[in-house]
Amino acid sequence: MKHKLSAGWIYFFAALGGLLFGYDTGSISGAILFIEKQLSLNSWQQGSVVSAVLLGAILGAVTIGPFSDRFGRRKLLMVTSIIFFVGALGSGVAPEFWTLIISRVILGLGVGSASALIPTYLAELAPVAKRGMMSGLFQLMVMTGLLFAYLFNYWLQGIYTGWRWMLGLAAVPAAVLFVGAIILPESPRYLVRNDKENVAREVLMAMNQNDANVVNDDIAKIQKQAAIKSGGWSELFGLMVRPALIAAVGLAIFQQVMGCNTVLYYAPTIFTDAGFGVHFALLSHIWIGIFNVIVTVIGIWLMNRVSRRKMLIVGGWLMAITLFIMCCGLMHSSDSKFAADVAVISMVIYIASFSGTWGPIMWTMIGEMFPLNIRGLGNSFSAGVNWTANMIVSLTFPPLLSFFGKGTLFIGYGVFCLLAIWFVHAKVFETQGKSLESIEQWLRDQAAKKKAAKND
Repeated sequence: MKHKLSAGWIYFFAALGGLLFGYDTGSISGAILFIEKQLSLNSWQQGSVVSAVLLGAILGAVTIGPFSDRFGRRKLLMVTSIIFFVGALGSGVAPEFWTLIISRVILGLGVGSASALIPTYLAELAPVAKRGMMSGLFQLMVMTGLLFAYLFNYWLQGIYTGWRWMLGLAAVPAAVLFVGAIILPESPRYLVRNDKENVAREVLMAMNQNDANVVNDDIAKIQKQAAIKSGGWSELFGLMVRPALIAAVGLAIFQQVMGCNTVLYYAPTIFTDAGFGVHFALLSHIWIGIFNVIVTVIGIWLMNRVSRRKMLIVGGWLMAITLFIMCCGLMHSSDSKFAADVAVISMVIYIASFSGTWGPIMWTMIGEMFPLNIRGLGNSFSAGVNWTANMIVSLTFPPLLSFFGKGTLFIGYGVFCLLAIWFVHAKVFETQGKSLESIEQWLRDQAAKKKAAKND
């Protein structure tokens, strides 16, 4: 391995793209309060500024996977960081609406690329016993990025051009990610597929505390899977991969239609609608961010010890219940301070429930489910679906909120939480405690059983 880094630093730099993802999400939630006034945006333009990054994210997510299978995960991380840097600076200096939209689409290309690439990269680097925790670092970085964004939103609120700094500061971690990507190792799975077994062995030794027995076993399993020819769209939609594709796509869609990102994007707006001032809304956002980081750490720790499916189900129930309570509070917040307080408390618990379960687990599981020969393509497709759902929900939220009112709309998101619980029961298979190779073998065994049953 050309560059010697400790496993901790490798995980940190690899997950740094999540911080950029989270920072952009959080910064626009505060900046939009000032952008809409200074650029005189209507409700659809406001939604477009927020969701433009999601359009770019869709494009970035669906294209990065095939390229990463061809050119490697590390090189694509470097490209992603450059895209982030350009999009962040463009957003910060945009003089009018359309320049801001274009810059945020570019920024979205980086966000989407990171969301598809980093969970795959982390899953392929991490030992089985630590994979849930290490893959969950992406979501921890997302929550940390959100917290940083909330802090800067609060500090910069008194500056007339503060929203430009809120958006433009994302260029700083983008530059750090570029430096980190230069010294990161390549994925051992990618190295074995490209006849670089010795380098792959060095990487795995570093990641497995020089345990030669574990590394030899991993190399043998990876070689077996790597011998299978790289697949394409026909393999992705084929019989063998179908259980993984259904589970991954379903998780990707439900993670968005449960409504959490609308709350993250528009939490300050919800605070002000509940009767609180902008200053209080931005300050409260900081405490929400701190709480989310703590809850995410707990969720990541649990992922290596508790069934992923059970965590998703519990999280779904908590989110549904708190959404329904929040709806009732928002409906009466204009007449009752108690109702407004109940709405805000419910919102905090709702976001924490997401941060500890569906937030990290969805990204971890889509990085685990697909076979090696189409892992990049499968993760890209699933991430693209996730960002498409995200864009639709975020773009429609302001006009739907205006049409249905600040209470009624969230009932629909609560219903989707209940549907998500059913989906996990019916379609999602467990990945906790299983190697990537054993998950792939399970998919092959299931396909063989279906073929045999059909022939009988």
